[in-house]
Amino acid sequence: MTWYLYILQCEDASLYTGIALNVQQRLARHQAGKGSKYVRSKGQVTLVHMEPHKTKSAALRREREIKSWSRRKKMALIYGPERP
Repeated sequence: MTWYLYILQCEDASLYTGIALNVQQRLARHQAGKGSKYVRSKGQVTLVHMEPHKTKSAALRREREIKSWSRRKKMALIYGPERP
């Protein structure tokens, strides 16, 4: 089973990182206000990054890694190093 790490950009431009087996289904839950409390309070969200992982533990490790990064580093991952 493939797990996915995903990053959402919220209406207020904040970023949310999570993991899911089915990202489209999880995104729909977030958009319906049934996802995490953080996203629920941030308005509409857009999927800006997704990457596959072979195991849940690999996806969780990557999630922890990315959550420790600065916003600048996350934006470079999402949009490339040329974006400020």
